[in-house]
Amino acid sequence: MPGPPRADNRPPYARIAGHYRDLISSGVLSPGDLLPSIKNLATEWQVSTATADRAMKLLREEKLVKGIPGVGTEVMAGLVSLSTGSERHERSKKTQSSWGDGEKSSGHTAGIVAAPEDIATVLGIAPGDDAIRRSRIYRDTHGIVCHSTSWIPAEFDRVLPGLARSERLKGGLSLDLIAQATGRQVVQRVDEETARIATAHDLELLELGADTVAAILVLTARFLDADGQLLEYGVDLGAPGRTRRTTSEVMR
Repeated sequence: MPGPPRADNRPPYARIAGHYRDLISSGVLSPGDLLPSIKNLATEWQVSTATADRAMKLLREEKLVKGIPGVGTEVMAGLVSLSTGSERHERSKKTQSSWGDGEKSSGHTAGIVAAPEDIATVLGIAPGDDAIRRSRIYRDTHGIVCHSTSWIPAEFDRVLPGLARSERLKGGLSLDLIAQATGRQVVQRVDEETARIATAHDLELLELGADTVAAILVLTARFLDADGQLLEYGVDLGAPGRTRRTTSEVMR
């Protein structure tokens, strides 16, 4: 398969990984397909075998492929589509759980922290003011699906001190508990999706090597009450290779 344009200024291993990442995400390569051997990759891309091996290592870290001894590098199957904060909220109302099919969550941490400038802007407070931060990692059988953080106004700590405790909530998501305790329901949700090259902090949260070069999806959700006041701001970092898939009915 031909390589990418010469104008690509990424390191050779990142160009190779990016090329096959695109083929996998676009469906050109399907689950079970084999990638070229390290020797053939090195010849095709005119790089050392160490560089070719590093490219495949990156794809393995992203859970896009797996190495099979004596066979080669195989495209993996069954990656869970990323859910928006709104979709997790809807799921929780129906099932009392934010987990998607095949998912579990771990690493639940929480506390009252000084709000970073970008988060303070969304919450409508001054940078450095208190805010509740709740974080967890969603995983499936292939590894991390996303790192998810909920930013909640500190005022809710007075009626729901459990929001700032590092444990999985019982009885629903934080928004469900806020509604039960205060009567303030979500009446509007604003979702945004962006893509970026993972920062050093992103890589740390997603448990990837510091030298990893990969694009990630960032899903944010603002949950507002009837007065337009923010109840929660969610930020999900999708692991490299994860996708957003939606289904809708076409009107005839």
